[in-house]
Amino acid sequence: EGMAPPQRILFPPEKICMAWQQTQRPGAGLHNLGNTCFLNSVLQCLTYTPPLANYLLSREHSRSCHQQGFCMMCVMEAHVNKVLHSSASAIQPWAVVNVITRIGEHFQVGMQEDAHEFLRYTVDAMQRARLSGSSDLDISSQATTIIHQIFGGSLRSRVTCLSCKAISDTYEAFLDIPLDIK
Repeated sequence: EGMAPPQRILFPPEKICMAWQQTQRPGAGLHNLGNTCFLNSVLQCLTYTPPLANYLLSREHSRSCHQQGFCMMCVMEAHVNKVLHSSASAIQPWAVVNVITRIGEHFQVGMQEDAHEFLRYTVDAMQRARLSGSSDLDISSQATTIIHQIFGGSLRSRVTCLSCKAISDTYEAFLDIPLDIK
């Protein structure tokens, strides 16, 4: 009963530390580079998400990354390390601004954008980076990336046959779930 077990575990869940591994002083702030408030707010949220920051501060990703060209995990790893190790009061997040169209084709430098949408695209880009080179993975294995374990979950849909009472469950992985607020 339940989801099929993963064929491969990409990141062991016991390695995820939900609390800060090192005491962190507040890092550098982010300069607005012209309508980058949406980007800055998302970067601040991600930078101060302890399990993600712990992983990125360890530089474990970049030591094993074989992705050619754009890699959102490498971009975020460099950003988080720069922010949290900088002695400056604020930095310019050009490393992220310069790849904004790689994060989402419709994002444009200098344009106001939606922060939630940018967060979704950024988390998706980090997930794609962690899955890069693993195209043959089953759905359960794809849910074992550090990104999915921090930000994701699974939605179960259950159908019960009214005649024979047989139950059929399907599972759908998600990194973002929309909720109506009333």
